[in-house]
Amino acid sequence: MEIQTSVQERESVEQMNDSLAPLKTWQRQLQEGFRYPEELLKFLDIKPDSIDSILDPSLSSVTLGFPMKVPMSLAQRMEKGNSRDPLLLQVLPRNEELDSPSPFLTDSVGDLAATKDKGVIQKYHGRILVIMTGACAVHCRYCFRRHFPYSENTVSTHYKDHLMKIINEDPTIEEIIFSGGDPLLITNEALNSWAQVIKALPQIKRWRLHSRLLSVLPARFDQGLLEILNDFSTSEKKIILVSHFNHPNEINEEVQQTANKLQKIKITLLNQSVLLRDINDNYLILKQLSEKLFDIGLLPYYLHLLDRTKGTHHFEVSEVQALKIYHELSSSLSGYLVPKLVREIMGEPYKTPIHRSAQL
Repeated sequence: MEIQTSVQERESVEQMNDSLAPLKTWQRQLQEGFRYPEELLKFLDIKPDSIDSILDPSLSSVTLGFPMKVPMSLAQRMEKGNSRDPLLLQVLPRNEELDSPSPFLTDSVGDLAATKDKGVIQKYHGRILVIMTGACAVHCRYCFRRHFPYSENTVSTHYKDHLMKIINEDPTIEEIIFSGGDPLLITNEALNSWAQVIKALPQIKRWRLHSRLLSVLPARFDQGLLEILNDFSTSEKKIILVSHFNHPNEINEEVQQTANKLQKIKITLLNQSVLLRDINDNYLILKQLSEKLFDIGLLPYYLHLLDRTKGTHHFEVSEVQALKIYHELSSSLSGYLVPKLVREIMGEPYKTPIHRSAQL
């Protein structure tokens, strides 16, 4: 199943690239990205033996099922010679991924149990989530959908009528969420086609896009995509981009310029982060992240505790430690700069807030 996911992803990107010639900047950056740890470490002037527990090349189960993938844009923001760079640690395969302690699961957040139809997930009242593609620009090693069977649960462009039927049969649905993979890796033509469908659904008030691309591949927001988003934002419906930044070093001038373009077309920009051991488990780092996000127009929205997905346990920060960090963060920032500390629990009707109930 995991190998099928990788094959589907490659085919998706290849078809996307074949459909547009010549390649655009963002597609070229995807092609020029890194697929093997040794290539990335060579680019960063880091010796593999300087990194503890780097994935043994002879162990193929991780790389086959969930291969490393890092776009050049993100790699260029990593500090050369620093084996503990926080951006590098998010994407570098490690031997710990082969461990599977309980309660780390392949479907840690209950996506499959909440699947309403092929590629359509409904966990919460009033909204549905649509899996648009299994392709991502980057493979974050803590990904909660790293085992998701995309080949069986992805909405195709021929699915529009059926999706409209699902929505029309449930008048409580007011918001549609595009997710993946990364929904902004589908072509502009396909995205525009979906935008027109959503605009034609009177009960839908909001269109939400969950994407990592503002962080890892800002070049994706080309003129064509901006025009599609602008056209939608001028309708009566609202469009929301929920991005994913975990560390202030992910924000550079290109990210800032792209965020400025999105603000000009009146898109609501939110950010969600994951609390990750040895990457951002420090209130000063999170404080700087919130401030930098707000400076470029993104509102800190969620700070997630790690979803307990098989192969990710080495990223986990304990709830007690998370609450201590959160208390320090809350004490040092204005309230609107403090994201909600939450955990997603399978079967619950909303994200579960983590309160100061544990002993600090």
